[in-house]
Amino acid sequence: MTKDTLAAQLSAFTTSVTPPDLPVSDVSYIVEDTLVGRMLLARNESGALIASAFVPDTATENALLHRLARQVSPRVLRLPRALDEARRELDAYLRGERQDFDVPTALVLATPFQRLVLSHLAGAAAYGHRTTYGALARQIARPSASRAVGAALGANPLCVVLPCHRVVAASGALTGYAGGLSAKEYLLALESRP
Repeated sequence: MTKDTLAAQLSAFTTSVTPPDLPVSDVSYIVEDTLVGRMLLARNESGALIASAFVPDTATENALLHRLARQVSPRVLRLPRALDEARRELDAYLRGERQDFDVPTALVLATPFQRLVLSHLAGAAAYGHRTTYGALARQIARPSASRAVGAALGANPLCVVLPCHRVVAASGALTGYAGGLSAKEYLLALESRP
C-alpha cells in the first residue's frame, strides 16, 4: 500500500466519523469559569436546575459529582448544551443584565430544613436588598435558629440562583459564603447598582 493510498483511506475514514449525539442524561452538568468563580451547573432529566455550586478545585468538583450520583442518579454526564439556558441566564445576571432567573429549579440536594429556609429566601430579601440570619429565622417561625439558618444557607445547592448572598450578620458584616467573601461582595455590589 502506498503512502497516497493510505492517506486517502485515512481521509475518507475521518470525514465519515462524527461525534456521538448523546441524549440528555439523568443528570447533565457543566463546569464554568464565571465572574464570581468556578461553578458547576447541573440539571435533572426534566430540565430543572439542581445545582449551581462553587467548585474551586477538582476535589470539590468530584465530591459534588459523587453527591449527584448518589442522591439523584448514577447517570451523570458532562453535557454543556443541556445547560445553555441556565448558562445564559447566569452570565446575564452576573453582568447586571437581569435581576432574576426563569430557569426552573429543584431542591433535590437540600435537606427538609434547607428547603424551608431556601423557600423563604427570595421573599426575605429581594434584588438589591439584604436581610439577616436572625430575620430569616424569624420569618420561618424559628426565631432562635439563626445559626441553623446560616448552616442551611452555607450548604445552598443553588448559589446565586437562590440568593443566599443577600443574608448578612445582624451587624451588617459580610460573613461566610460558599464562593468566598469576594464573590459575596461582588454580588451585593452588583445588585446595589442603580
